[in-house]
Amino acid sequence: MPITEILAKNASLYGDEICLVEINPEFETTPATPWQESALVETPHKYRYRKELTWREFDEKANQLANLLIERGIAQGDKVGVLLMNCIEWLPVYFGVLKSGAIAVPLNFRYTAAEIRYCLELADVSVLLFGPEFTDRMNEIKDQIPGVKSMFFVGDGSPEFAENYESLTNECSRSAPYIAQELSDFDDAAIYFSSGTTGFPKAILHSHRSLMFSCEVEQNHHRQKKDDIFLCIPPLYHTGAKMHWFGSFLVAGKGILLRGIKPKWIIETAAKEKASIVWLLVPWAQDILDAIESGEIRLEDYDLSNWRLMHIGAQPVPPSLVKRWKTYFPKHEYDTNYGLSESIGPGSVHLGIENIHKVGAIGKAGYGWKTKIVDESGEPVKPGNVGELILSGDGVMKCYYNDPSATAETLKGGWLYTGDMAKEDEDGFIYLVDRKKDVIITGGENIYPVQIEDFLRGFGKIKDAAVIGLPHERLGEIAAAIIEIKPGLDCTEEQIMQYCAQLPRYKRPRKIIFESVPRNATGKIEKPKLREKYCGGSLVAKQTQK
Repeated sequence: MPITEILAKNASLYGDEICLVEINPEFETTPATPWQESALVETPHKYRYRKELTWREFDEKANQLANLLIERGIAQGDKVGVLLMNCIEWLPVYFGVLKSGAIAVPLNFRYTAAEIRYCLELADVSVLLFGPEFTDRMNEIKDQIPGVKSMFFVGDGSPEFAENYESLTNECSRSAPYIAQELSDFDDAAIYFSSGTTGFPKAILHSHRSLMFSCEVEQNHHRQKKDDIFLCIPPLYHTGAKMHWFGSFLVAGKGILLRGIKPKWIIETAAKEKASIVWLLVPWAQDILDAIESGEIRLEDYDLSNWRLMHIGAQPVPPSLVKRWKTYFPKHEYDTNYGLSESIGPGSVHLGIENIHKVGAIGKAGYGWKTKIVDESGEPVKPGNVGELILSGDGVMKCYYNDPSATAETLKGGWLYTGDMAKEDEDGFIYLVDRKKDVIITGGENIYPVQIEDFLRGFGKIKDAAVIGLPHERLGEIAAAIIEIKPGLDCTEEQIMQYCAQLPRYKRPRKIIFESVPRNATGKIEKPKLREKYCGGSLVAKQTQK
């Protein structure tokens, strides 16, 4: 069934119950808004902004937007862009688009004006909803996006070139919209954009069945019940955050949207909101541990007894991080998930909370998924050998929208070719080795940067590390390590080279660069930026070398 039916069911069964809470610790004082009568909640340090929404209000606001879109002539299959920071309006807007029969197109809030224009054009967006953080960027391109017929501003003080979302929707019916053809599992539902870590974003088209499948996968993996409270911190435009929350959505569990990633904010919110499930990115988990070890956070000051599950995704997880985490949170269940936007985000490979002894692996095929590791001809490799990870399941994208050649390269014979290199151990657990395009070939030997990065993060002074290939006249490429040192510590190149003496000679970095490691909003290392800076040409230069 279409995912919109879950919202209608939750509103019918639990209409007066709080389903969403937004917390913004950066706002010290904010007046009450129509979303909640009392927006100020006292904390030991200052006031924080808090909004609440019931299931009935959630459903009604989605209906109002759907009815507005239909009144404006938006037909089934039209594209509606969503450019918002995480906020309590985000999910009602998303579901309102789906209820209208249109296709939701979430946009990365880090995009420049030029990137926003590119994505709007690529996805054929005809209506855009955007928030106050994007007024300047939209003003810059408003005359360069002729395909966008209407823009709705979500917030106070609409710019002259956009209409106010709230005033318009308040005039619309709260009842479920009428659409000419009832939604089915196979109708197009959403376009997501690839993270751009291997090039410019592609538009990824998913069906309603993909979205519904992600609800089922997540709830199966993490056993959400109605009384679980999910703390959501990553950006909602990305599949990772929303699809993890979908497991709670399926059982009508409450979600907390925290606008901020400071360690103390995360711990305070988890304690005060009695969160039972928290999904973190690797850098955030590291920052929390660093804050505990520095004394900035005193765990005895917080009641975290409701917190049962900490899970991580979006990037390889260093085993040393999990070991540190269990030192301070020994009762936490731990899990990691692997996925990509082309496979509706997390869960296509799943470690499982019962398999913490296999930390370092990304796991086995997730609920309802199939996996293979294959060679260049598409034939399965033997356990222990490296090949490309491929996936099959109901969460696989329909296509790259407006890009048939890229679709043909990625979807073959019912399988999604991920571009990730992996291997399988004797117990069937899969270990991620690296991105296919990130592999460094030095003197004929393959080097997988993720392996070296994990090794480097085991050195006590290193906070983060990224490894890229630099052109080399004799060897083709050499490995260069970009090293970010922990605050307040000193480290020399000689110390790092001495530490790396434990590696086989061909795997040792030949160049050390001390600099912050750039990561995108989902925690992935932005290697194109590093290649552009240090070898002048991102993947183009890299592919030329090979």
